[in-house]
Amino acid sequence: MQFIDLLSQKERIRKALLHRIEGILDRGQFIMGPEITELESQLASYVGSRHCVSCSSGTDALLMPLLAKGIGPGDAVLTTPFTFVATAEVISLAGATPVFVDVSPDTFNMDPDLVGYAIDDAVQRGLKPKALIPVDLFGLPADYDRLHAVADAYRLWILEDAAQSFGGSFNGRRAGSFGLVGATSFFPAKPLGCYGDGGAIFTDDDELDMLLRSIRVHGSGVDKYSNDRIGINGRLDSIQAAVLLEKLTIFDDELEARQRIADYYSERLQGRVGVPRIAEHYRSAWAQYSVLAASTQEREQIMQALQQEGIPTMIYYKIPLHLQKAYDFLGYKNGDFPISEDLSSRIFSLPMHPYLDEDEIDQICAVLLRT
Repeated sequence: MQFIDLLSQKERIRKALLHRIEGILDRGQFIMGPEITELESQLASYVGSRHCVSCSSGTDALLMPLLAKGIGPGDAVLTTPFTFVATAEVISLAGATPVFVDVSPDTFNMDPDLVGYAIDDAVQRGLKPKALIPVDLFGLPADYDRLHAVADAYRLWILEDAAQSFGGSFNGRRAGSFGLVGATSFFPAKPLGCYGDGGAIFTDDDELDMLLRSIRVHGSGVDKYSNDRIGINGRLDSIQAAVLLEKLTIFDDELEARQRIADYYSERLQGRVGVPRIAEHYRSAWAQYSVLAASTQEREQIMQALQQEGIPTMIYYKIPLHLQKAYDFLGYKNGDFPISEDLSSRIFSLPMHPYLDEDEIDQICAVLLRT
């Protein structure tokens, strides 16, 4: 059994994708070919954003807006410790300092009620709070109504980390459209993934769009040999754009399949483990289907039982960022973010992709229910 099945998906788009790739090979425009413009237009339309800037990875999609906004030494950027390291990593790469905000136990997303405490902590450290990076964990958008209110109160701008939530929505708005700027990832395991690394940035801000396009190509000005600012090599290649264009044609159908699978999981497993709860007006992209065991010991027992039946599982994320060795210098300790620490000790993810069939889900649930 596959944790994520990319091969079944490939068969659905194989013929059209090969046709696109042959066109790229014939033209020889392997970087920033016409597929890039086509993709950016379709992605912007899908999200409901004025601009989309494609880039080489989800990490670059987070880093580039920080560079464009001049985030650097002495600045604090607030984010959650319960996420993949890239979210905090880009803050450090920009020269700023990550300041963490614990998550809600119900959504696993940043708790808006705790942002003020993190801002006080940043100021006490002699830092200037500048921005907020909420993470739409496992496909579920964060509570942007409340986050916008608190960000406005403290004069912060929001960078939405929608790396896992592309296709999800909140109050009818699609993930990637919240805040000043949104960033997503097209890593192959994501709900919309390419066959390598890739990412995209969304904004309605015309000036920011211009800056991002410059930063993407080494801070270019009128051409790539005129450099107006410090940038990166952040371009998406044409073949990856072709993959994404074809996957977009089946994306909504796959999202519906993910929702059906999540509903079936939750119906079967309710009462055995802690299952995800999606509040009214939210829609998850179901990048992962993550559940909570009663304890670390029970998690290990369940995962071992599943492994014995050939069923893969994963832990996202076993060490919260404030306890990672790379962030020892921040001075955080056990107990500083109790919700994130508790979740990390009990959470695990089950296979989730649009091509899981009911027999496979029944097999997974049967092992869980008898363990």
